[in-house]
Amino acid sequence: MRLFCRRNDDVNQGGRKMVLGLIFELIQVAAISLAIIIPVRYFLIQPFYVKGASMEPNFFDHEYLIIDEISYRFSEPERGDIVVFRYPRDPSQFFIKRIIAMPEETVEIAGGQIKIFNADNPNGFVLPENEYLDQVFTATTRSVTLKADEYFVLGDNRIQSLDSRYFGPINRYDVVGRVWLRGWPLDRWKVFKQPAYQTVSP
Repeated sequence: MRLFCRRNDDVNQGGRKMVLGLIFELIQVAAISLAIIIPVRYFLIQPFYVKGASMEPNFFDHEYLIIDEISYRFSEPERGDIVVFRYPRDPSQFFIKRIIAMPEETVEIAGGQIKIFNADNPNGFVLPENEYLDQVFTATTRSVTLKADEYFVLGDNRIQSLDSRYFGPINRYDVVGRVWLRGWPLDRWKVFKQPAYQTVSP
């Protein structure tokens, strides 16, 4: 009877090939994953955590949102969009607010109401916000005419919001993206759409 045995060198070489093959596969998977995740993370969508009470009752502290960064590469922000932007007085901070007035419009706040003046409505119209506000009352008295690249933004919690009433309009280039969906908590999961405004003459 003859016995055939593999040499230790052959066994070691085969083991090394298996390990190297596994490492190569892992590198391939990691490279493909990064090629997908990085563009999505930095150019398409971005996670965002709500901080503070300025958007209550629609958004609460520590809620997890997904921000759509791609839409505004092909279209402009619209009235009613909930946007994340860089705070004009400290660009390292990010705020979440709602767009109330558009470029080249005049926004007038008085008597708790918001009145918008533009080319289509030279006499102005009262902005109806019943769709997303429980109590439609905006404190302070202010009138601002926006430039071609400016937006007037307000928090939904008008009593506790640091917004354009205090730091002025925001520039288009400061807008990071619009709020697309709320992913957490699960019982408040929601995809957000633009409000359907019905203008009301004063």
